[in-house]
Parts: sequence; structure tokens; C-alpha cells
Amino acid sequence: MSRNVRITLHPSFDVLAATTAARLITRLLDVQGERGEATVVLTGGSVGIATLKAVAESPARLAVDWAKVNFWFGDDRFVPADSPDRNARQAREVLLDHIGTDPARVHTMAASDEVDGLDAAAADYTAQLEAAARLEWENDDDATSEQAPTVPRFDVLLLGLGPDAHIASLFPEMAGIRSHGVPVVGVSNSPKPPPSRVSLTLEAINTAQEIWIVAAGADKAAAVGLGLAGANPVQVPASGARGVTKTLWLLDQDASAKVPGQLMRRDR
Repeated sequence: MSRNVRITLHPSFDVLAATTAARLITRLLDVQGERGEATVVLTGGSVGIATLKAVAESPARLAVDWAKVNFWFGDDRFVPADSPDRNARQAREVLLDHIGTDPARVHTMAASDEVDGLDAAAADYTAQLEAAARLEWENDDDATSEQAPTVPRFDVLLLGLGPDAHIASLFPEMAGIRSHGVPVVGVSNSPKPPPSRVSLTLEAINTAQEIWIVAAGADKAAAVGLGLAGANPVQVPASGARGVTKTLWLLDQDASAKVPGQLMRRDR
């Protein structure tokens, strides 16, 4: 296992969400202390939304300057904007509408009633990413590249994990996980409803400084085991997620059932 991959075990779903929330608050504070602002990529799903809810409920959240946090999404469901299935709507309801965010720093993927089709939604998010990356590059006196990157710096990128080992909306053997040279793809015929989605590609995900894969439940144990075994990402998308400086697998007891004990450290 790569040296920058770390596995952390938590005794229950609730402890996993609370500890991940505390870890996120601490990391955002550290990054803001270094650079003045921070960027996080959010995920949906039960544990992802529970983590955001735990952030909102934590007294420590008050230490973060949320107006200087940039929010992006790893994926979203291509349904109407007011649909309860939208990751963006769920994130707003449990966290973003309650912490004093700067609306200009909250970057959501287009909904089905906002653009004409999946390709347009992917193109819109690509344009948002490129604009943010160019602005960041132009303001960076230490930039070494002669050309602006296609995505901004992601300090922390949160990922959920499906029982089939999908991450974001990149599913095994489907076109999305095979995509190269683009940061965002439209996903049709998803094996998990709703069938139409928009997702960052694995290339875009892997630009993140830190990737945190958060998984809970016995139904995720096989996916966790395969993801950590180094399987081909086309068959096991989670295995391809690697942060630039760190990759964390944050697991509850049930999800860790197929991970060798010597690989894990326990958070209490």
C-alpha cells in the first residue's frame, strides 16, 4: 500500500460522521492559516450528508471563516434543481445555508431544468472549474506552469463509496471511469437511480491534495477490500483515487471487515 494511504477505523456510523466533521474543520482551519482561504469538494450519500450535518452542529465550526471556503461537488444527480435527490440541495439544507458561506464560492452542477442535456451540464461545470483555476493561477506569484490548469486547487475532496466500489458517479466498466483529458463527464444509464448524473473524472479527482474516502456499513466491506487491494480502477473505481499528498480511508467497524487489522489505526 502506498505510503500516503492511511486507513482509520471508527466504532460506528455516528462516530465516523462526527470525527470526519472534526477532521474537516481542523483541516480547513490549517489551510486558511496558510493561504487565507480553503477549498473542499463535497459528496452526497448517507455518510457524506451526515458528515456535513455534524459540521453544522459542531461548536468548532465557528472558528472557520466560511465566507472564505470554496465549495465544489464531486458529482450530482441530473434532476430538477428542487429535487430532494440533488446533492447540492441536501448540502444546502444541512450545512451551506447555515454557516455564512459566500454564494459566489459555492459551485453547483447544473440541474436538468437549468441546461439542455447532460453534455451542457458537463460543459458548464468544466467552464466553472477552468475559470476558477485561471483566476487562482493568475493570482499565484509562485506558479511554475506557463499555462493555467483546468481545475483549481482542491485542498480536501470527500468521496462516498458504493457497494460496487463506485466513487462520485464513476461506475465500474462505464464510460465515465474511462474518461481522459476532461475534468467533468455526463453519466447516463447509471446502474444506481437516478440514471442521469454529472461527475468529476478520476483525473480531476486525483488533483486534490487530500482525498478522503468515507464508508460505512457491512455492504461496503467488499468494495473497501477491493479498493485497498489495488484492483484495476475500471472495474473498481475506488482503487484509482489517490490524493497528491494524502489518501484517507475513513471507515466504520462494519465497512472495515475485509481490511487486515495491521493496516488500520483506530480513532476514539
